[in-house]
Amino acid sequence: MEKQGTHTEEAIFGGGCFWCTEAVFKELKGVVSVAPGYAGGTKKNPTYDEVSSGATGHAEVIRIEYDPAAVSFRDLLTVFFATHDPGTLNRQGNDVGTQYRSIILYTNEVQKEEASRFIEEVNASNKEGNRATTEVKPLEVFYEAENYHKNYFERNPENRYCQLIINPKLEKVQKKFAELLNANKKE
Repeated sequence: MEKQGTHTEEAIFGGGCFWCTEAVFKELKGVVSVAPGYAGGTKKNPTYDEVSSGATGHAEVIRIEYDPAAVSFRDLLTVFFATHDPGTLNRQGNDVGTQYRSIILYTNEVQKEEASRFIEEVNASNKEGNRATTEVKPLEVFYEAENYHKNYFERNPENRYCQLIINPKLEKVQKKFAELLNANKKE
């Protein structure tokens, strides 16, 4: 992708509810845009209700457009694995179902290799022996979510889900990854 003279790439991650992952990745420097959507399944043009039923095979994902000169794919992977539980199959907290699975949909062979290597490192470093259940598969198609899902946290900061689930994730990112934050996001 090229945008205003800058080379950008895209990463597609699913780590539970896309409201959370969208809010997290919007905090990072080098991230040009983040869009919630659906991928990894079989139904063409799925709706939120269809994906939520678990029948489409799609996961709630985000598409991150980023500048690799400002943030590396490895940095994105680091934040991704630190902000969800990759060891729980088809579940993130109270969100249960295949639509909430941990998944990386790579857009090129370099991403595939880097994601696979990163998962091996995660597995090797886990003292309890728990293994990541994160799927790594090629992106076939990304379906953008309905408009009411976009910028959900920004538009609904007083929502109970945002207060109880998203805010703590953002606080964790701000503490643990301060060096990766947008300058205007640092406290």
